[in-house]
Amino acid sequence: MAADEQSCYVYIQLPGALETVPCASLKVRSLGAGSHEGTFTYGRRYLERSDVVALDPFHLPLTTRPQRFTQLKGLPGAVRDASPDAWGRRVIQAKLAQPEASIPEMAYLLNGPDDGAGNLSFGRTVQPPAPRRPFNRTHQLQALIDAAQALEADGRLPHEVLEALEPGTSMGGARPKVTIEDDHKVWLAKLPEKSDRHNAQRIEYATLELAHAAGLRVCGTRLERVGSHDVLMLERFDREWNPQAQAYARFGLVSGLTVLDAEDGYFGRERWSYPLLADELRRWSVKSAEDRRELFRRMVFNAMVTNNDDHPRNHAMLQLQGGWRLSPAYDIVPVPMVSQERRDLALEAGRFGRAASLYNLLSQCEAFGLGTDDAKAIVSAMLDVVSGWREFFAARGVEARSIEMLEQAMLPASFHRDAPAQAV
Repeated sequence: MAADEQSCYVYIQLPGALETVPCASLKVRSLGAGSHEGTFTYGRRYLERSDVVALDPFHLPLTTRPQRFTQLKGLPGAVRDASPDAWGRRVIQAKLAQPEASIPEMAYLLNGPDDGAGNLSFGRTVQPPAPRRPFNRTHQLQALIDAAQALEADGRLPHEVLEALEPGTSMGGARPKVTIEDDHKVWLAKLPEKSDRHNAQRIEYATLELAHAAGLRVCGTRLERVGSHDVLMLERFDREWNPQAQAYARFGLVSGLTVLDAEDGYFGRERWSYPLLADELRRWSVKSAEDRRELFRRMVFNAMVTNNDDHPRNHAMLQLQGGWRLSPAYDIVPVPMVSQERRDLALEAGRFGRAASLYNLLSQCEAFGLGTDDAKAIVSAMLDVVSGWREFFAARGVEARSIEMLEQAMLPASFHRDAPAQAV
């Protein structure tokens, strides 16, 4: 193998099964100037299985032919979705004691957690390696908070401490997090940061509960008190306990970025679009009408609370035994902003681009399977709930000073605009 080529095997836990099996090989080579080409090839034995499934039915179809990719540094989207997120990458950089620029994408796959997002894992040998370590437990949270804050402070930790700090999944953003097992459920535990000026965990908890009250499907949430800190516990919807086998079933998961076949970062935003994502749900989801309406609610709620971090990786599809469905919502956080004239979402919301205003949110409601009157009725019902956000947040322990801070995020004047501002 050439020095500029990296390779690994891809393993999968098939729907309805608990065994992890090899399914493909992946090679990534550098083309120079920061470009890469990846070659993904399903294994013949895997293709011969009666229960075989594609990792991505549209961008990684079942075939014996090698499939090539140049986006996402040569990784197929479904593979990149199983790689650690921004926080996990920081942990791996500390473990490898190497600068970010010198670490190839393959290293993040091979050094990721045993229990990353979805049902994929990676290794150097054809046969999957044995699991390396058990889950963290809730009683370990204080030690994990201390370790995460030390890593945040100077980027270094003793090796033995890092071994206890799993890199985390690809879900949930850049904040420090660990995987926790509690009461036969797997949770993503979001930890406090030293630099926090407000209780970010309690704010996100209250926001997700508000989203649920407004009619959205959200992941299970709870707060765990650890000393003087709150830890936000988000139930992993890609795991399900099997009491007979005393093990967890793993469900496939791909991000909205993969569904849209889009690139990461500012220069790959041409396909970042709610209407386009809704259109993709028509072919991905086994209950597309229901999921498109749900996506409309999420778009509107993000506009209501100024969650402008609603990028495609913060949306996902889940592969259940019956087929693909839009996953529960996660990672919704209000962002206070001064401007009342205009707010933008990360994804285009309608005919007027990313504007988070009613005239734009309603402009392509037919893409979500909604008539104008139905869409307006959904927005009205959501407003009835979200307009009481102050009392809702206070009842869930959000501090008064944090509620005051959030005033600039919640239901800004620009949200209610029913027509674009006239150009001067």
